[in-house]
Amino acid sequence: MHPIEELLRVRPRDISVLYVADGTRSPDIDRVVRLAKDRAVPTEYRPRALVADLAAAPAHQGLVAVTGAYRYATLDEVFAAIAIGAAAAEPALVLVLDGITDPHNFGALVRSGEVLGAHGVVIARRAAAPVTGTVVKASAGATERMRIADVPNLLKAIDTLRERGLRVLGAAVGDKSPALDTVDLRGPVALVVGAEGQGMREAVARRCDGLFHIPQSGVIGSLNASVAGAIALYEVARQRRDATKS
Repeated sequence: MHPIEELLRVRPRDISVLYVADGTRSPDIDRVVRLAKDRAVPTEYRPRALVADLAAAPAHQGLVAVTGAYRYATLDEVFAAIAIGAAAAEPALVLVLDGITDPHNFGALVRSGEVLGAHGVVIARRAAAPVTGTVVKASAGATERMRIADVPNLLKAIDTLRERGLRVLGAAVGDKSPALDTVDLRGPVALVVGAEGQGMREAVARRCDGLFHIPQSGVIGSLNASVAGAIALYEVARQRRDATKS
C-alpha cells in the first residue's frame, strides 16, 4: 500500500498500470485508486490470483504497480541534496552500504535513513542487493524519497565523500573501537554499514576515518545489519538534536 502510494506521488509516469484485485475495497485502497486516476495512471481490476502471481507474494494487499527499472541517483545528486540540507543548517548525513545482499535489510536501512534525516544512500553496483519490489516494500516506499546512488567502485565513492568534507565512520564488530555514543557525530558524516556476518570488507574499513561499535550486553554475536544501521542513524539524529538545544 504505502510503497505504491509513494510511487504514485513521486514518479507516476514510470507506472505502466496499477492492478487492483477484484473484491478488494477499503478506504486506503480507494484513496490509492483515486490518486492513480488523478495522476492519469491506468488502473485495472483483475482476479486476486493473478494479482498474487504478479506480486510473487501472498501478502500483496490487493495492489500491484507495474513499473520500469528503478532510477538510481548519482553521487552528484546526493551532494545536491546535501547542499539543500546545508542551506537549512543540516550537516551532511550519508549511509554507505557495503555488501548488503538481503533485500529486506536493504529496504529497512533505506527506510531508517529517510526517517532519520539521511541525504542519500550509497551502494556498490555489484555484490549488493539492487532496488527491487521487495526492497521498495520493505522500505515502505522510502526508496521513492531517498536518493540511492549505485557506484561502480565503493572505495572511490568513499574517497569522494571524504574529499567533499564528510567524515567516514564504519560500524565495526567487537569492542576494540570507540563506543557509538562517545563519537562526535554532529558534523558532516557518512556511516558505513557492512554485511551481516562478515561486516565491512577490510579494504573499506581501512578507507574510513574511524570506526565505532554499538555496545551490547546480550550473548548473541552481533546485531542485524539493518538494526545496527538504524541505531547509528538515530545516534546521529540524537546528538544533532541535543546540540541545537544547548
